[in-house]
Amino acid sequence: MAADVLDLERLRHSCAQCSLHVLCLPAGIGSSDLQQLDDIVRSRRPLARGDTLFRAGQPLGSLYVAREGAFKTVAIDAEGEQQVVGFHLPGELMGLDAMGQGRHACEAEALTQATVCEIPLSQLESICRQIPGLQHQLLRIIGQGINRDQSHLEMLGRKQAHERVALFLHGLSERYKLLGLPGEMFTLPMSREDIASYLGLVIETVSRTLTKLQDDGIIAVRGRQLKIIDRERLDALVHAPAQAPAPKGRAQR
Repeated sequence: MAADVLDLERLRHSCAQCSLHVLCLPAGIGSSDLQQLDDIVRSRRPLARGDTLFRAGQPLGSLYVAREGAFKTVAIDAEGEQQVVGFHLPGELMGLDAMGQGRHACEAEALTQATVCEIPLSQLESICRQIPGLQHQLLRIIGQGINRDQSHLEMLGRKQAHERVALFLHGLSERYKLLGLPGEMFTLPMSREDIASYLGLVIETVSRTLTKLQDDGIIAVRGRQLKIIDRERLDALVHAPAQAPAPKGRAQR
């Protein structure tokens, strides 16, 4: 009976039935190749908001793709201070922080109720050799992660808080578009506190900046629901020349 339940679970969560198929897999992948991939991908039970997917120091065993919901990755220093270093939406790969040292340098926490696909590294290399295009697709997804890291550095390099927040909202909008979702109106899955940590600001500055952007008619925000009203002006803030960064180690106020 247990085996039957697992088979039903696999059918319900197979790669072929996944709405993120086009994001994760190469175009034209055949049914036999999908079956091979389904054989190694583990669909985990849903995670509740606040659940940890992996912890800092944990050995690297798998890579993960958010299937539903959103995650944040958090680095913790020797004094126990936490810094949000990334946000992950459906279809985005997690766990790459451990590729260099073999252990995770940060921990991943669910921001909402979520599910993930777990891809054991022990079998990933073999399946990449068997499925044409999968290795290239994996490198493409890794490249997108690197681009997000570079965008984060660009945000931190902006001196003005409104520029950092504008870059953040612009980038989030583009990521939602990649998911086939509206890029002009979306939910912020993360808290203001998480945004502040990610941008090297304090929460009061983030709140004031969102209010100012709203007063200026660039966005409309209510709770975690955000709508971009004036895309042209938001783009102008994003593409403004970067100014010298604030003094290192001091959050803007």
